[in-house]
Amino acid sequence: MKKLLLASTATALFAGAAMAEDVKIGILLGFTGPLESITPAMGSGAELAIKEVNDSGKFGLGTVAGVRGDSTCVDAAAATAAAERLVTADGVTAIMGADCSGVTGAVLQNVARPNGIGMISPSATSPALSTAEDDGLFFRTAPSDARQGEIMADILTEKGIKSVALTYTNNDYGKGLADSFAAAFGAKGGSVTISTPHEDGKADYSAEVASLAAAGGEMLVVAGYVDQGGKGVIQASLDSGAFSTFYLVDGMYGESLIEAIGEPLNGSFGAVPGTDSEGAAKFQEMATAAGFDGTSAFAPESYDAAALIMMAMAAANSTNSKDWAGKVLDLANAPGEPIQPGELGKALELIAAGTDIDYVGATAVELIGPGESAGNYRQYEIKDGKIETVGFR
Repeated sequence: MKKLLLASTATALFAGAAMAEDVKIGILLGFTGPLESITPAMGSGAELAIKEVNDSGKFGLGTVAGVRGDSTCVDAAAATAAAERLVTADGVTAIMGADCSGVTGAVLQNVARPNGIGMISPSATSPALSTAEDDGLFFRTAPSDARQGEIMADILTEKGIKSVALTYTNNDYGKGLADSFAAAFGAKGGSVTISTPHEDGKADYSAEVASLAAAGGEMLVVAGYVDQGGKGVIQASLDSGAFSTFYLVDGMYGESLIEAIGEPLNGSFGAVPGTDSEGAAKFQEMATAAGFDGTSAFAPESYDAAALIMMAMAAANSTNSKDWAGKVLDLANAPGEPIQPGELGKALELIAAGTDIDYVGATAVELIGPGESAGNYRQYEIKDGKIETVGFR
C-alpha cells in the first residue's frame, strides 16, 4: 500500500511538472554568429512576453515555456537541425524566429511547413520571404527590406548624398537589401558606384575595401552584420583612409560596433526598425526593469512576435499552429481594443469574452500583405561615441 501511495504521489508530481510547461514556444535566434551581441536582448524580449502571460494567470491553455535554440544566423543546416530539435525533442508548437533571412527561409521550408508549425520572425527582412510558400504559417513583426531600401534612399537623399559605394554580406539578406536600396536610390537620382558582396568570417578585408575605394563615392553603405564582416569592412576602410563615414543598415546596429571601433564612427548614421509610440516607451520601461536593453535592435519586435503567438493561441483556443495561425492578422490589426505592452493579461480577458483586440504592442504592430510589418524606422546618428535618435519614419 505504501509503495502504491508513493507511486501515485510520484505520478502526481510528474503530472504537475508536465502541466507546468505544457505549452512550449521555440525561441530560435543566432545566439552564436554575426548577430550574437543583439540576440540576447531579442530572446529576453520574447521571454518577457511569456512571463507576462504566465503571471497574468489568464492563459487558459496552460503555462507557457520558452525553449531557446541557436540558429547561428548564417548556417542553414545548423538552423534546420536546431529547429528540428525544438519540434521533435522539445515539443514546441510555435517558433518565435528565426532571425536572419536565409536561415529563416530554410527553417520555414524544411521544418515549419512539413511539421505544420507556425513561425513569427522578429527580424528576417529579405523581400523574398514576402512571396515564399508558407501554407499560411509564416509571419514577421519586422518589415521587408523593400521598405528599408526606400528609407535608406530617403535619408541619404535628404542629406544631399548623391553617390555611394555599397558592400553587402553575401547572403539572402544582404543581396535583397542591396538590390532594394540600389533601385530606390537610383529612382531618386542617386548613384551606386559599386555594389559588391563581402564574406563573413575573414580576418582581412583590405582587398574588398580597395575595390570599393577605387569605385569612389561620398560614403560607404554597409549592409552587413554588426559582429562580423560589416564591422571588418568598416575597420579596414578607416585603417586605409578609404572612407570615413558610413551608412549602417539594421544588421549593423549595436553598441558592440561602437565599443569595437569607437570615435571614428562619429558622423555615421543609419536606421533600425522602431517607433516613438506609447508602446515603445512602455516596453523600454519593462525591459529596463527586467534587466535588459529595450532599445536593442529587434528586441521590441521579439516581444511582439511572442505576444502575438500567445494571443492567437488564446483566440483559437488551441496550440495547434493550423488553428492559431489563422488568427494572427485579425489580432494584429484594427478594429479592436488597442493592446499595449504590459496589457497581455487584459488582452486575454477580452479574447475570452469574445471582444476584438487590436494588438499594438511595442512596435505599433500593423501587419500587411502576407503578414509582415508595414515598417516604421528609428533614424539615428553616432555622436560623441553614442547612438542618438534623430527622428522616426
